[in-house]
Amino acid sequence: MSNDNKTDAASPATSNFLRGIIEADSATGKYAGRTDVNGHALPQVVTRFPPEPNGYLHIGHAKSICLNFGLARDYGGRCHLRFDDTNPAKEDQEYVDTIIDSVQWLGFDWQHGSESHLYYASDYFDQLYAMAEYLVTAGHAYVDSQSAEEMTANRGNFGEPGKDSPYRNRPAAESLALLRRMKAGEFNDGAHILRAKIDMASPNMNMRDPAIYRIRHAHHHRTGDKWCIYPMYDYAHPIEDAIEHVTHSLCTLEFQDHRPFYDWILERLTEGGYFKKPLPHQYEFARLNLTYAITSKRKLLQLVEENVVDGWDDPRMPTIVGIRRRGYTPESIQLFAERIGVTKADSWIDMSTLEGCLREDLDAKAPRATAVLKPLKLIIDNFPDDLIAECSAPVHPHHPERGVRTFPISKELWIEADDFMEVPSKGYFRLYPGNKVRLRYGYVVECTGCDKDGDGNVIAVRCAYFADSKSGTEGSANYKVKGNIHWVSVAHALEAEVRLYDRLFTDPNPDAGGKDFKLALNPDSKEVVTAYLEQGLAKALPDDKFQFERHGYFVADRVDSKVGKPVFNRAVTLKDGWIK
Repeated sequence: MSNDNKTDAASPATSNFLRGIIEADSATGKYAGRTDVNGHALPQVVTRFPPEPNGYLHIGHAKSICLNFGLARDYGGRCHLRFDDTNPAKEDQEYVDTIIDSVQWLGFDWQHGSESHLYYASDYFDQLYAMAEYLVTAGHAYVDSQSAEEMTANRGNFGEPGKDSPYRNRPAAESLALLRRMKAGEFNDGAHILRAKIDMASPNMNMRDPAIYRIRHAHHHRTGDKWCIYPMYDYAHPIEDAIEHVTHSLCTLEFQDHRPFYDWILERLTEGGYFKKPLPHQYEFARLNLTYAITSKRKLLQLVEENVVDGWDDPRMPTIVGIRRRGYTPESIQLFAERIGVTKADSWIDMSTLEGCLREDLDAKAPRATAVLKPLKLIIDNFPDDLIAECSAPVHPHHPERGVRTFPISKELWIEADDFMEVPSKGYFRLYPGNKVRLRYGYVVECTGCDKDGDGNVIAVRCAYFADSKSGTEGSANYKVKGNIHWVSVAHALEAEVRLYDRLFTDPNPDAGGKDFKLALNPDSKEVVTAYLEQGLAKALPDDKFQFERHGYFVADRVDSKVGKPVFNRAVTLKDGWIK
């Protein structure tokens, strides 16, 4: 399961507290000498990326993917992709497929030698259930028959201890019999629940007899209707880590208060002979908070369902499928993840950091091209009607080995509308009556006037050219002009749809403090124009990326582009237009 997008494993990595932990564990040999059930030696670093397949991954998940897979790569370990599919009501194969595709696109896989380490929580349902029966028989769990409302009332709060369930001291044999009847499908959803028996007075709410199994009559996308009880995430997650010999279980900070239960479960099952020490250890890091974006699955779903955006892969969405369609590269996302680092404290990362990483990556890679996005006709009155001259420009200004591109110039051209002013403002060096400019890679022209329609709107600009001024010829040195404008030949240009995307929100924190995020939607986040492009762009394939000189970086849309008829999305402008 190789991937051409993989980055160089030898590239320098920024140090962080997780690297320090891994290096200390490796130095002491904490996880050395372990073997799997087949007697094969295990690496000292085993991480995992464990998404629930209930939605599309977003940029925050990309950080976690880069972190887990990157650490395993850098320390000679392995990283597993594991789907925590314990909630059948919200999960679907569609999400499994897109998650697999997203991880591979980012440049990672789950191969380790000849072995594939792609797992599902549902692979372990039999083991998880057997361990639940053990916990009941060992006196560490019980079946609670309270209603959901009663359990909530008896749980207490941060200032008040919880109250023991009246079923807490139910005999183990009775709880075991009820659990087996739950498994057999004899009860409706919510009739009973299996809980760990820990401490209802614990100051940590997660230790107040947390749920282990609940009844849920729902079809599972992998196991079908075999099960009608399903393990809770907090119960299943540490067990899955231990089964897979994970060493460093990396979670975001909201799971910090769940760590005591993670440890409690593994300690009880180790006492029962299911696992051996050293056990996996959970470490928490700050999640990604990105300005001008939201990452709540519920709110992203709302944007999709209310047609605020054009689906999960809308290029304005922070989903991985969205930013991929926008034109982001795996390398730019990995650079971003490395640059923002890993900390234990929540902070906000400005969107400009992500955009800057894309500019940095594409600047060195993207071939250049000419595009006129808001066209105005330029007529060269003294240019011979039948003359078509060839102009040339480098494919990439810093990589001459990539060759040159050629394109024709003729009597009628398309230029940008803002490259002409009938009455120029101060400091304006482009076209206005009497001023000379260079047509980039072409001739010097002098503006002679303009044509207007009946409403006084400029519909064409007139000029005269100097035949000895062509770029690359000896005569060009005789002309000194301040303005240099882009153009394409009317007769030869490629007409194309170009989508000018910008940030989806105008507020850097659109949903902070309970705000209605929809009030911060940017009305100018998408503008569709009919543009005229350099003719060579007709050969662009979906996902091909270019720098449209002067305008920014663009990608041929991976969904709507067709052979000979590409549609382009603006990935990012050349400069940050949001600087205040």
